[in-house]
Amino acid sequence: MNTIPIHITNETSRLRSVVLGIATSNGPVPRVEDAYDPKSIEHINKGTYPSEKNMVQELDAVASVLEKYDVKVYRPEVIKNCNQIFTRDIALVVEDYFIKTNILPDRENEIKAINHVVSQITPEKVINVEDQNIHFEGGDIIMYQNYIFIGTYKGADYSDCIVARTNMKGVQFFKDFFPNKKVIEFDLQKSMQDPKDNALHLDCCFQPVGKEYAIIHKEGFKDVRDYEFLVKLFGNEKLFHITKEEMYYMNSNIFSIAEDVVISEKGFTRLNRWLRSLQITVEEVPYAEIAKQEGLLRCSTLPLFRDY
Repeated sequence: MNTIPIHITNETSRLRSVVLGIATSNGPVPRVEDAYDPKSIEHINKGTYPSEKNMVQELDAVASVLEKYDVKVYRPEVIKNCNQIFTRDIALVVEDYFIKTNILPDRENEIKAINHVVSQITPEKVINVEDQNIHFEGGDIIMYQNYIFIGTYKGADYSDCIVARTNMKGVQFFKDFFPNKKVIEFDLQKSMQDPKDNALHLDCCFQPVGKEYAIIHKEGFKDVRDYEFLVKLFGNEKLFHITKEEMYYMNSNIFSIAEDVVISEKGFTRLNRWLRSLQITVEEVPYAEIAKQEGLLRCSTLPLFRDY
């Protein structure tokens, strides 16, 4: 069996391989008490929770775009009646390490469903975090130049906050494991009641794009100094500020195939126009149904290799 090479140091270099989530056998509409985020709860209560058929079609559209650009696409094995869309939650690649996350206990089977991929990675490069008090998910980890940006939640009620996915012990893990990186944490705005006030992960309110640009939502950061740090780092003219409504629809959660190619939701009119003004090719796909679960394109992709 050939070894699968892994290498990720940023969000936008040319993508060569990725694990894309699946929606096959996604299970019934969950009960409110079993949902993990306020947006899913909103759509469960409204009767507008997405159908498996529509979500399968949306993921297939993404797979088609990835294949168009000669990206090797891996998919999880199907687990009956299990939501396996958001592969970014279960693991991530940093440099040449494949790091499994300490996922919510109810979701442990999701990592087993990609064992056919993980088993082909050099074993000493696969990291299992043994300490169950260390929490992080891939959506909270963003790489840019020599930085690792990490979304976290510093509230005293962390253990009771189901939308808080990365704790300060998770931040410390990355500081210890990657001492040569500049690890910066950002305290995110969380709400278990209102999805328009909830930055579930860092990529729900911030993401680099192209060579030197980024999408950002100021109100996603609890401490304005965190937002101001990013403004200073990128330059305000290089930032695309999204509104609370645009954050709700997940405008910052697009996915880069290369510095000059992104996959974006077809309804993101203002954002897609801005991206094209930067000479970035925008591959538009329908993804509004999956977005009802408070995740979009970055959430449902686990990049394995980007060019150096």
